Amino acid sequence: MDIKTYKPNLTDIVAMQQLVKTEVEKGIILLRTSDEMATTIRSYTAIEVDGVLAGFCALHIHSVNLAEIRSLVVSDKFRGLGLGKRLVKECLDEGKHLHVKEVLSLTYQKDFFEKLGFNVISKESIPEHKIWADCIRCKHFPVCDEVALLYKLEN
Repeated sequence: MDIKTYKPNLTDIVAMQQLVKTEVEKGIILLRTSDEMATTIRSYTAIEVDGVLAGFCALHIHSVNLAEIRSLVVSDKFRGLGLGKRLVKECLDEGKHLHVKEVLSLTYQKDFFEKLGFNVISKESIPEHKIWADCIRCKHFPVCDEVALLYKLEN
């Protein structure tokens, strides 16, 4: 089995949207339009298994000190192979390279992120610009049951 991570390009957007479609419909992941994905394509990391797109996530920079791992998805077909963990680690490495101090995750997968070293924080401590840029667009807003977690990077 050949597994590799890579930085996707604009021609990957359609496949990425197809992969995340079910999670978006369930309200687990926020919808990102093609244009939105195009303007942030550099923030994404994708993973493929034997040449097939198996998952992706993004490291979104909010400020000099804070980034966020978002849109993490792994195809049902490829779950259980540690691909999600590998994607998160790639994003953390990228954050470290950029000298970000903290990485946020808003998720329903609390245990997954805790195993990777993230710690639960109060949602009230999340920067206001995150709430108004993303959360307000979610179908669950303002009654959010996601868990906020933070990872402190050592640079």
